[in-house]
Amino acid sequence: PDRSMPPRRTTTQRSEPSQPPDAAANDRGRDHAAVPASAPGRDADDTLRILVATDNHLGVNEKDPIRGNDSFETFEEILQIAKERRADCVLLGGDLFHDNKPSRSTIVKAMDILTRYCLNDDDIDFEILSDQSNFTTGKVNFENENLNIGLPVFTIHGNHDDPSSVDNTSAVDILASANLVNYFGKANLQYGVDSDPHGEVKVSPILIRKGDTKLALYGLGNIRDERMCRLLNRPHGVQWARPTEYEEEWVNVFVLHQNRVAHLQGAKNIVKESHLPRWLHMVVWGHEHECIISPWKSHISGGAFSVLQPGSSVATALSEGESKKKHVFMLEMKAGKWRTVKIPLETVRPFVFDSVVLANQESVNPGNPNTVVDFLTAKVEKMIERANLDRTDKSPDLPLVRLRVDYSGFSTINPQVFAQQFVNKVANAQDILMWQKAAARKKDKSGKVLPMLSVEAPSLRLEDMIGKNLKE
Repeated sequence: PDRSMPPRRTTTQRSEPSQPPDAAANDRGRDHAAVPASAPGRDADDTLRILVATDNHLGVNEKDPIRGNDSFETFEEILQIAKERRADCVLLGGDLFHDNKPSRSTIVKAMDILTRYCLNDDDIDFEILSDQSNFTTGKVNFENENLNIGLPVFTIHGNHDDPSSVDNTSAVDILASANLVNYFGKANLQYGVDSDPHGEVKVSPILIRKGDTKLALYGLGNIRDERMCRLLNRPHGVQWARPTEYEEEWVNVFVLHQNRVAHLQGAKNIVKESHLPRWLHMVVWGHEHECIISPWKSHISGGAFSVLQPGSSVATALSEGESKKKHVFMLEMKAGKWRTVKIPLETVRPFVFDSVVLANQESVNPGNPNTVVDFLTAKVEKMIERANLDRTDKSPDLPLVRLRVDYSGFSTINPQVFAQQFVNKVANAQDILMWQKAAARKKDKSGKVLPMLSVEAPSLRLEDMIGKNLKE
């Protein structure tokens, strides 16, 4: 096929420091507006369709005889959705691999899936206008005259597959060197006389145009949370490059892979929405595994931009957030307007999470352990029934079930013996129950229970002292 494209134009860019949290409120992005409905399939109109997914964690539980292939089956489904819905490209938000040094088997499976879905004779209907130095290979893969790329994949790295060693390479670099993905957003901290003594990072966009639709795609792979927060809190810690020509015509999308919420009590090193510049229109947030099915206006930024949190495509932990229904999203843009379409994943293993407090159950007697076993057995059986209701034709046979049990005032039961009755019924028979006990409550002299006090982390930590006093 004729894969010739118009000459690539380079748009001059200017650098801007990151805006402080109290930036002027009138620097707003355009409102979320619906894209006119169009027939499915890649066509000659200007609608740019990007399939968005994050945290695929290829290779997670690869040694588990039941769950070892889950991540690969769902990743293949994601690319299949992109092909069936004729996406122009795929955008991944980090943690493509689960391990920093994935096994050879994992790398081979990943390359096989990408080869089957990305190398074909389909036309590429958009062009890259910007300088391509932000790609690790120096060039987008579909402009390689030796390859036929029909489905470009753009990805940043996460905290699991981040660059390491003296040559600053990642497992994602292997896929990029094979021209299977376009790896961007690898931070290069700058130090010197003219830069901040603590380092600064420059973020340049990939400028994409499809007809009259223009996208400025910014990406920044995972940086250690402590350093990232220091960079964003300093006026010139992050330098943003923006197009100088027709600035208002560009839709600005930023994909990152950082903590958005504090997962531990007292955690302070999280990236806040207020840290990000107000001229962004959308932020695709990787690293958080809970899927939130609709983008929301960032109230912290005064509604300047919307946030999309796709969540992980495979359960890497038996937590409540991972049990939420998993989706990918089609981001459709046309002439400055955009919308997202949520697409449920059908190959994900069904997962039900629930919690019980034994002290609140009338049928349970603290002096009779058999009543505890009977109650928990009946509860798990009902959870398995709920999981089977969520099953699709493509779902794996055995579901995941996790029951959090508050056993305050009771004794635990033998988890191995309990698990035996659910072998061949669930995929995680040895990890069904999670025991926890409520914290002891103190009483005053009159016997009244005192209110629970929150436990706070020390106000000054080692990394804070280093960042404050050590001159790099």
